[in-house]
Amino acid sequence: MSDPQITPELLLRGYAAGIFPMAEGRDDPEIHWIDPRRRGVLPLDGFHISRSLRRRILTCGWDVRVDTDFAGVVQGCAEREETWINAEIFQLYTALFEAGFAHSVEVWEGEALVGGVYGVTLGAAFFGESMFSRRTDASKLALAYAVHRLRAGGFTLFDTQFITPHLASLGGVEIARAEYRRRLAEALEARARFAPEGYWPSPSDVAGSSAG
Repeated sequence: MSDPQITPELLLRGYAAGIFPMAEGRDDPEIHWIDPRRRGVLPLDGFHISRSLRRRILTCGWDVRVDTDFAGVVQGCAEREETWINAEIFQLYTALFEAGFAHSVEVWEGEALVGGVYGVTLGAAFFGESMFSRRTDASKLALAYAVHRLRAGGFTLFDTQFITPHLASLGGVEIARAEYRRRLAEALEARARFAPEGYWPSPSDVAGSSAG
């Protein structure tokens, strides 16, 4: 189903109902609501940091920032040859960011944005939208920092929408729609903070937080 009149408020209601929007491509003006039979989630207590990723976190020298270039992260995610991010989606998520409901975790090499992930927050749920990488492991590093932050802030659900081999290698799993709705309802009743007071993790903090 599609609705050309999607607003930021309607978008948030969609997430709360368990659905999310996508376009067929960057040049497709229509947005479709998606309700997968099987839903991808990244268990916050089951995130897997490999030895190579741990080494990357500890030695890369990259700077990890939050919410300093949200638009740049969305643009980076939309750069791939095939993307579901059209102009309207870009504007909608920018509006959610300005309203405090969307956030980005960014990986910087000097003043160059080399990777990141962005998503939407409601209650104790984080709806991961997309990620990108311009350096090896940059998106994985962004996810590691995002998971660490969400755990520190009291989040209970990291929705990845679908599962890819990339996400599965990090501990992502698929659950049935009914189970997802149950976890979502619990998360929406709880409170969490994307910017916990006094939160300032070191690379060793993040590298040592793996479930295995």
